[in-house]
Amino acid sequence: MADQVQADSAISAEGLRKAEEYVQQEEGAANRLSGWAGVVVTGIAVAMSLFHLYAAYDIVPTQPLRYTHVAFVLVLSFLLFPLAARFRNRIEWFDVIAGALAVFIMGYATWGGDDFTDRAAVPERWDVILGVALIVLVLEAARRTTGPIMPIVAILFILYAILGDYLPPPWTHRPYDFPRLVGDLFITLEGIFGVAVDVSATLIIMFTIYGAILHHSGAGKFFIDFSLAAMGNKPSSAGRAVVASSFLLGGPSGSGVATTVMIGTVAWPMLKKAGFEPNAAGGLLAAGGLGAIISPPVLGAAAFLIAEFLKISYLDVIWMAVIPTLLYYASLLFMVELDAFRFGAREVVFKQEMPLGKMVRRYGFHFVSLVAVVIFMVVGYSPMTAVFYSTLLAVLLSFLNRQTALFPRKLVQALADGSISALGAATTCASAGIIVGVVTLTGLGLKFSSIVIDYAGGSLLLTAIYTGLIVWIIGLAVPVTASYIICAVIAAPALTKLGVPDFAAHMFIFYYAVLSEVSPPTALSPFAAAAITGGDPYKTTMQAWKYTLPAFLVPFVFVLDPQGLGLLMKIPKGGSIYDIIWITAVTAIGLAALSAAAQGWALRRTPTVERILFGLCGLLLVFPSLLEAIMETVTGLDIPYPAPFGLTLGIALLLWQWKGPVPAGLQTTGR
Repeated sequence: MADQVQADSAISAEGLRKAEEYVQQEEGAANRLSGWAGVVVTGIAVAMSLFHLYAAYDIVPTQPLRYTHVAFVLVLSFLLFPLAARFRNRIEWFDVIAGALAVFIMGYATWGGDDFTDRAAVPERWDVILGVALIVLVLEAARRTTGPIMPIVAILFILYAILGDYLPPPWTHRPYDFPRLVGDLFITLEGIFGVAVDVSATLIIMFTIYGAILHHSGAGKFFIDFSLAAMGNKPSSAGRAVVASSFLLGGPSGSGVATTVMIGTVAWPMLKKAGFEPNAAGGLLAAGGLGAIISPPVLGAAAFLIAEFLKISYLDVIWMAVIPTLLYYASLLFMVELDAFRFGAREVVFKQEMPLGKMVRRYGFHFVSLVAVVIFMVVGYSPMTAVFYSTLLAVLLSFLNRQTALFPRKLVQALADGSISALGAATTCASAGIIVGVVTLTGLGLKFSSIVIDYAGGSLLLTAIYTGLIVWIIGLAVPVTASYIICAVIAAPALTKLGVPDFAAHMFIFYYAVLSEVSPPTALSPFAAAAITGGDPYKTTMQAWKYTLPAFLVPFVFVLDPQGLGLLMKIPKGGSIYDIIWITAVTAIGLAALSAAAQGWALRRTPTVERILFGLCGLLLVFPSLLEAIMETVTGLDIPYPAPFGLTLGIALLLWQWKGPVPAGLQTTGR
């Protein structure tokens, strides 16, 4: 028995090691420095956080803010992330030189003033030399922090800008000489220092600092404990706790993989006791991690870019994400309830340190700053200022309990971690700036949208499908933030040309970019979950796809159906608030039907024919105009859609399962 316990412990330790490797694949494998090197790097990281907190409190001009941000990011990236694995956990001389060169280039740009920015079209020799050096430094920093794919993609776009006249139509464009290209990427605010870096220097860094403050004050542990205590001792409680805690952890974590691992280490033993098999448990954990990226008020880094691209407030983006997020978690909870029947789940008694009421009284202040972020924006503060005050509030509230108090040593570590956590997103934004600069310079976005529409024959349904596939494929290779940025400039115009509102097109792309978290071969969240549960990584990924079904389908609703804009809190033309309520209710019922089809269970286990009919019912409810769109695409005829058909089919199926005969050999209990 002792040997078996030791073996189980060894497997658990190996699983946690693998899970940590997947987190590092998303966030980079940073050096673990000690001694003077650790002190220096921590000092630089704290200085970066303090600078951005000051910038949030007092106005810093746009270009100096972006230049200083990039300088900090490059220095820390070279000091913390090694050139290769054999250089781990130490700082090499070439890392110091690279960081010093980055600071020199940023100083050169800052001191150049207006004379420097006026030379973008005709850069001087040193402008070109230092511009090339900066491009190389940015791409190398991105390679160290996020892997080789993003730099390779950026290099391909640079080659496209240079060799455009050698390409066949419709991809051809007039060539740009190398100095002009470098000037555009280095000197203007359309390249490296464009919109993406602006968002990184304002919102992303501020939210990572805020998340680090919450984490070090114990908010993450409280949110998990609260979810476990609040869900009650029922057969489905373990699954419910995963869903609830993933939503609450979206603020402190901001990472789908990190959230999956954080919850999985606590929840997997309970899911196992409840009767979940490893692959299904891993799929649920990964789906919960995905939810952390799409959940207000923080969402993912790409959501900040939506506000900047569309020139709207971040509060508007939060507002648009509310109903899709509620639908996502409602579907997850519904699937968890069906799992309780499908697996014959058993009741699990959670071991609680204290009763729920006492826990809330002692640690409930962690909720306050999360709510405050939204309240500050509602009363008129900018998102940057709102998160600044919420961060200060989180620090002050931590002193309500000695265990959570951010005394100086802990506060310093939180500030350092806040900056370090932003490095992956920041280098991605800087690299993406190269791509955006090339797209803007060459007009690739308009060309690409015309090509997509031509292939789709002008059909909005096919254009949406092609766009979703493009975003999904790009998301397999690059991080969520980069995937959104690339597709926002090359794919969104295809949807807007066909009459889709720009905010709906960008939200569509955002949700499909997020799906890269659960899409093989780079499905880091399911792979990390499988490492914890001991399941098969690819079977776990398929289970995660099943649980994340709403994230795949709901975006099509607000692109294909004019009434679907209600899901983004936008009242359809000529409509009212009741249209929002109606489309939300119908979509929720449709997702429930799709969940029953995916789980193979409704009121009882469903045979194949009933699963197909539940799937059809769900599609007709989620896409009220699906039949119309398909018929128009296939035949060119505008055939009205019989609205009650999907709802009628669903009611008929439930009545059949309730009163109809049970097919021979079909069990009505769990496994």
